[in-house]
Amino acid sequence: MNNAYSIVAVVLVVLATLSIGIYGLRVSRTTSDFYVASRTVSPQLNGSAISGEYLSAASFLGVAGLLFAFGSDMLWYPVGYTVGYLFLAALVAAPLRRSGAYTLPDFAEARLESRTVRRIAGVLTVGIGWIYLLPQLQGASLTLATVTGAPKWAGGLLVVVVVVSNVVAGGMRSITFVQAFQYWFKLTALAVPLLFLVCAWLMHGKARPDAGLAGEAGRFSPFNGMQEYPVYVIYALMIATFLGTMGLPHVVVRFYTNPSGREARRTTVVVLALLGVFYVMPPVYAALGRVYNPNLPSDGNTDAIVLLLPRWMIGGVGGDLLGALLAGGAFAAFLSTSSGLMVSVAGVLSGARNVRAFRLATIVAAAVPFAITLLVPGLPAANVVGLAFAVAASSFCPLLVLGIWWRKLTSVGAAAGLITGGGSALVAGAVTIARGQESGLLHTLLAWPAAWSVPLGFGVMVVVSLLTPNHRAPGAARMLARLHLPESVLEGTKRA
Repeated sequence: MNNAYSIVAVVLVVLATLSIGIYGLRVSRTTSDFYVASRTVSPQLNGSAISGEYLSAASFLGVAGLLFAFGSDMLWYPVGYTVGYLFLAALVAAPLRRSGAYTLPDFAEARLESRTVRRIAGVLTVGIGWIYLLPQLQGASLTLATVTGAPKWAGGLLVVVVVVSNVVAGGMRSITFVQAFQYWFKLTALAVPLLFLVCAWLMHGKARPDAGLAGEAGRFSPFNGMQEYPVYVIYALMIATFLGTMGLPHVVVRFYTNPSGREARRTTVVVLALLGVFYVMPPVYAALGRVYNPNLPSDGNTDAIVLLLPRWMIGGVGGDLLGALLAGGAFAAFLSTSSGLMVSVAGVLSGARNVRAFRLATIVAAAVPFAITLLVPGLPAANVVGLAFAVAASSFCPLLVLGIWWRKLTSVGAAAGLITGGGSALVAGAVTIARGQESGLLHTLLAWPAAWSVPLGFGVMVVVSLLTPNHRAPGAARMLARLHLPESVLEGTKRA
């Protein structure tokens, strides 16, 4: 592979990201600009930005890698990643925007009037954000090392430097433009090479009789739980991805930037359309990978399949150019998702006080996960992302759904549910990652915890709230009215 083309592609993506961020700096002036872009982002722009940050390393590289290695059972990942926005649109998007909060901990305190719940929500927000940042930085390192031969730490460092520069300079206002651009660039970076690869396959097909995705799940040492307890694993995966989306801090914070609750719902419709278009392509990359190179890479890392396909199928200068475009798209994925994560984590660490606190918090938000990637390299990206979804689904999903739709939720119940649901999913996922691949029922329950940790989070919140009615927030009725009444009605009430 000619590394020069890929280096040029990555450099151009970095320069474009910094240039757009500089434009955002010119229009970022107030604290509200830095935290929520002064709540003036249109559904079209916000939908592109949300799609840009949501389509991370797990989507651009990981989905195709999972399908390549484990077969069609892994199609639940892109389905779940997309369907999660239906639940978010129906249950959370508009009320969350009407809450007037900057972050999830802000919402928790406003709804329950408890500093304790706010602190617990803050710890979980930072934890989920850092967990989700790890595969972005590792994916950037993998991409840069694969296509340029750079040291394995270089990609992560480059992402940290570029993202911190943009976030510190312009905050949410700046990264909104960056993420919107990066969605359309990522879509192009996947679609254009795929068109050439499909044409090459049609002209010079090398398909084996047993090639393809169907029926291949057992060929490559798949997740043991998927083989032993397939029904349980599929339901656990569905619960984690369907409900985890609404609890991801970097996704939820974007809905605070819409002008109104109605616009927040319209944004989710735009996101569903954009994600649907994107997720059509990774399965095709996986299928072509099975056709042209049915064996796992020697190091077992299938995330590089997307980057390597042009070399396998086309070769020469054409393959190098297509590979360079994919490398640029992959790097855009790491930059856009990392931007959203760092903004959400920095917003919590800074306490939404002022611009200076936000900038200092951004540096901390980036430094900690980067240090972890240096100390613990080679964390499995799919498992780490799955852990983030499971923790979010088990903690913030119950908090948001019950906090918005159930007036009897108490501060004690919310705190108990957050700790029990989120904590149990976090411990289960951490134990699985530490122990590696094993087999048996216990391993499957720990590796896919959402099927039991989400009901546990909901159940504990409900039961403890019913047992502690004296801890209901005095202003709960007023807050619930604010969450559910359209802004025009609330404005009319104020004037009256």
